[in-house]
Amino acid sequence: MNTSILIDIGQLRIGMYIQLDVGWLHHPFPVSSFRVSSADQIATLRELGLQQVRYFPKKSDPGVDELPPAVVAPAVTEVPPETAVVAENAADAEMRRRKRELEEQHRALASCNQRFGEATRKYIELGSLVYDDPADAKRQTEALVARCAADMLSNGESVIRLLSEGAGERSALHPVNVMVLSMLLAKALGLQGEELQSLGVAALLHDLGKLKLPDGFRESLPSLTPNDRLRYQTHVAESVAFASRMGLPPAVLTAIAHHHEMADGSGFPQRLAAPQLPRSSQILSLVNRYDRMCNPLPGADALTPHEVLSVLFAQHKSKFDPVVLGAFIRMMGVYPPGSVVQLVNDRYAIVVSVNSSRPLRPRVVVHDSQIPKEEALILDLETVPELGIRRSLKPAQLPREALDYLSPRKRICYFFERAVSPASSEAAP
Repeated sequence: MNTSILIDIGQLRIGMYIQLDVGWLHHPFPVSSFRVSSADQIATLRELGLQQVRYFPKKSDPGVDELPPAVVAPAVTEVPPETAVVAENAADAEMRRRKRELEEQHRALASCNQRFGEATRKYIELGSLVYDDPADAKRQTEALVARCAADMLSNGESVIRLLSEGAGERSALHPVNVMVLSMLLAKALGLQGEELQSLGVAALLHDLGKLKLPDGFRESLPSLTPNDRLRYQTHVAESVAFASRMGLPPAVLTAIAHHHEMADGSGFPQRLAAPQLPRSSQILSLVNRYDRMCNPLPGADALTPHEVLSVLFAQHKSKFDPVVLGAFIRMMGVYPPGSVVQLVNDRYAIVVSVNSSRPLRPRVVVHDSQIPKEEALILDLETVPELGIRRSLKPAQLPREALDYLSPRKRICYFFERAVSPASSEAAP
């Protein structure tokens, strides 16, 4: 049990784990409970006019009580009126800053949700259009992918963003998710121009042939008989036939035809191996498998995004090109968006976005009972060096309060947004 005691501000030492019993609008720290890591933090606490803080001995560094006090400005026993005014103005400024950041955070997520949702609706329209007007289906497909490619390339460095639960049309989540991640991975591997466009089109249309199959044959269910499984596998050829009818180029047809092939020759329908698979085919095959493992069929075990990457690397490494798999792991980060984690200060959090240039320092939402969950700001771990991730968790391992607060997604979907330097945009919950 983590018991706490109230101590005077003058007793603070670096290494103490403390909790601030004041509203989140009245202090500038990322979270209300943390381990004191510098004399500057102690000075800031004194400037807030706090006389006492709550101290947790068992969560603090060993022997911290025996350390000398940090060298900071002398504590003020009585706050002068002018200091109180300064503190009040500082609190108002902090409240305005957090409000602006929260509004921007909501706008950015709403934009990602909207663009993803529009793509899913367009995909559903293509299901009818490919029969009635394949030439127009081609035009609209290429236009959708071209807009996505243009956004990615103009972004410079992109951040992969976890979407809200319920974003997009359910029947189109998989193809659009695969398109987004395939194009991001292709960009990371240096594909551009026509190569990036062709891969995006193939990724979007790779499962379109399932429209030709009865409902019971559209997924690789464990209950399928060997003959039924062969029928399920015909969706690959049906997807190629649709793409051919649309007049799409050979590179698109090839990538679609290979989206279930594996580098070790264990895939289908042709059991091709790595030397026979172009880079675009290898990208699409890997991303397709990742999305299916993150979002399994009913009855299958659900894995967190962190677990999926671990399984792909540890158990299925031979199925994928090592360059492609390595680039994917770097892009998604050690803890991909959607992963539930515990921080080094024991707080629970959910990873909401990852910048591939800093894979160990993702952006998270931290469970903090003092902050309403709809007002929780994203914390960029790059801006808080003393915080890090201790371990990944399954949602079932979370306490009920943290589970309700963090709301781990039952369906993992991603979009992308422009990367912002942590120095120019520091956010905290």
